[in-house]
Amino acid sequence: MTHTLRNWLHFGRRQLRRWVLLAIATGMTLAAIGAVGWSQSEPITITFLVRAVEAQQLQLLADEFEAEHPDIKIDLVEGPNAADNVENLYTTSFLLGDSPYDLVYSDVVWIPKFAAAGWLQDLSDRVSDDDLSAFLDADVAAGRYQGGLYRMPFRSAMGMLYYRTDLLDEIGAAPPETFSDLIQASETIQETTDVPYGYVWQGLQYEGLVTNFVEIIAGYGGYWVNPETLEVGLDSEAGINAVKFMKQVIDKGITPAGVTNYLEEDSLRVFENGNAVFLRNWPYVWAEANKDGSPVQGNIALKPMVHAPDENPAACLGGWGFGVAASTSHPEEAWEVVDFFTSRQGQKQFALEYAYVPSRRDLFTDPDILAKFPHYEQLLEVAETTVPRPPIGQYAQLSDILQRYLSSALTDQMTPEAAMAKAAGESRRVLNSDRA
Repeated sequence: MTHTLRNWLHFGRRQLRRWVLLAIATGMTLAAIGAVGWSQSEPITITFLVRAVEAQQLQLLADEFEAEHPDIKIDLVEGPNAADNVENLYTTSFLLGDSPYDLVYSDVVWIPKFAAAGWLQDLSDRVSDDDLSAFLDADVAAGRYQGGLYRMPFRSAMGMLYYRTDLLDEIGAAPPETFSDLIQASETIQETTDVPYGYVWQGLQYEGLVTNFVEIIAGYGGYWVNPETLEVGLDSEAGINAVKFMKQVIDKGITPAGVTNYLEEDSLRVFENGNAVFLRNWPYVWAEANKDGSPVQGNIALKPMVHAPDENPAACLGGWGFGVAASTSHPEEAWEVVDFFTSRQGQKQFALEYAYVPSRRDLFTDPDILAKFPHYEQLLEVAETTVPRPPIGQYAQLSDILQRYLSSALTDQMTPEAAMAKAAGESRRVLNSDRA
């Protein structure tokens, strides 16, 4: 009996040990399974701020990305519609530290400031020159700062000249190539038809006024600021002639006197209501002016901006792209999002769905896009003339200076010569003080 009990106890201890070891092993396995399950149910979240007007549109690509990458979630934070306000929110978050944003969905003019402040990662090692060659040159250039690449282009935009084909046909005139051509055609149509204005644009004291000026000074063969040397060209002959042209069309009544209060929508309204021959504006105008019920539907075309004889046309570059925040805890996942959105398929789908202009050159001649938007072939001609605004860290200050003095000249507070002399002087002081 005692021997039997001893054997049973020995057997029991061995079984107990096995059960304990099995329980431990089972527990570890369950814990591992649980950890995997937890990881799968809690994907990494990549967050960025977007203008409210574009957030719902970008959600289309965000949903597709998440379907293909179940381990990564995209959080699109809706911001104000004004780009300047979105920039301020990004800036504040980075200045305060511990920014919630992994990506920066960036206007072209933000990159120098954000890169200079150290808020963006250099993406040069993530993309080859061959990869970048598929994009429009100016879009790539706008993402560079002091040798680094801080923004991948997503959608492009550029200033261009829209014109009424029916009115030019009526007077037997070709689309204008020079500033003088535009003035002459405008005056002829104003004299011979009931169209009250020749040329409308954006003249309010804001960034839009700067974009108009950039195209005109380049059309006279000049420049605002040389980013390599930091030379200022505002008080050059080209700079003064640019202001004189803007003032001349107002003084002649070719442009409405109220243009000094015009935003993009104001100038579009005059044009699409049939009250102007020419309009300087952005790509979105095409769909708006050709919508059902528009008085000018089917009677408009577009081309690069006019210029001086023996000079080249220029289209001020706009558009948006993606930078990776230097402070992100998930740089690899953030890059996967950037790579997906800026891919050929991502840009093509976004263009087809919302009529935005892609930044990849071959999409302008893609058969599917041309079938829906045949004017993209003309857009490519414009896109090849794009020029960026100066990619310098002090851009916001210099833009404010230029806006103020352009507005002073256009509203008869200063002569073009005096306004550009003042603007150039203040701009040089800003640039030289930062170099000191």
